[in-house]
Amino acid sequence: MTTNDDTTTNDTATHHTPANDTEDVRGLVAQLIFGSLAAQTVRAAVRLRVMELIGDKERSAAEVAADAGALAQPMTRLLRALASLGLLREHTAGSFSVTPAGATLNPGRPDSITSLVRMFTEPTMLRAWEHLDDSVRTGDVAFDAVFGKDFFSHLKEFPDLSAEFNAAMSQAVRATAAVLPRAFDFGRFTSVTDVGGGDGTLLSAVLREHPTLTGVIYDTEEGLAQAPATLERQGLTARCSLVAGDFFRSVPEGADVYLMKSILHDWSDEQAVAILSHCREVLPPAGRVLIVEPVLPEIVDAETAGLTYLTDLNMMVNVGGRERTRPDFEDLCRRAGLSLTAVTPLPQADPFCLIEATAATAATAA
Repeated sequence: MTTNDDTTTNDTATHHTPANDTEDVRGLVAQLIFGSLAAQTVRAAVRLRVMELIGDKERSAAEVAADAGALAQPMTRLLRALASLGLLREHTAGSFSVTPAGATLNPGRPDSITSLVRMFTEPTMLRAWEHLDDSVRTGDVAFDAVFGKDFFSHLKEFPDLSAEFNAAMSQAVRATAAVLPRAFDFGRFTSVTDVGGGDGTLLSAVLREHPTLTGVIYDTEEGLAQAPATLERQGLTARCSLVAGDFFRSVPEGADVYLMKSILHDWSDEQAVAILSHCREVLPPAGRVLIVEPVLPEIVDAETAGLTYLTDLNMMVNVGGRERTRPDFEDLCRRAGLSLTAVTPLPQADPFCLIEATAATAATAA
């Protein structure tokens, strides 16, 4: 008979953690510790154009090094590290090809995420992370303390960095752009304003799928910098206009649907309520506010959590925002005079969900 008594001397009861389990948990922690080194390895691969230089062929490290203006022996070490991360495959000693995952680091491919890599391994983005413990202690935005200004004000001063950020956000929205146009019945409406819509990647996908719609991309001048090229490339210049402004002050009137993708998580609750309130002010009676963001569960499930909780910490240290649960979104909507009516997961754009809200009635506002 076994018991829950901690003093039990039976070997099967006292050895709760076999040696191999101990090695596994230590390995997990070691993998996490070395995560930043893996990220910098990927950053170096992008900066040296490794995937672009290998392309769809098998090439030797010496050949890649010569084309990259690097030394053969250090390049071999880099390529082997990339192979260990699953981004390359070493066929024979010193000869490599690109895996499907590694191919996404080739800027010439339509599914490239090189701008995301550059942005999220950019020293400007990482400096605040060194002060994560300070943000946890104080609730203050570490970026503001390090740089003396907020993140978006900093971007304004560095046009190249701002353009890289815009490109990264465009790459980040592609999965959502592929599924959102059919995840909601846009055909019932006539016009959509994408609040904080950046270069227009998301709204362009909606307009292409629904040819009777017109659209407005609303963002800062810096945020809209690449939007004209997107609209021209998609043949949507006549159906979509660009409006520069500040969504903390107002939102353009005249749309049936106000769309926001990855906007509210950049901001505090008070700021998010201000943005939603401006949407409510111009929302027609039958209009909709659509919010596309992750929706956190009430309790963490480590098996399905993905990177959302790291994104939450990134919002804390760099911009002062947060990821939110459904009750959090319900509270934001209520405070802004809106009523949250549906939350629809977007599995092909995981972890994002489509959150629908309407103007609150007197009953729902009570």
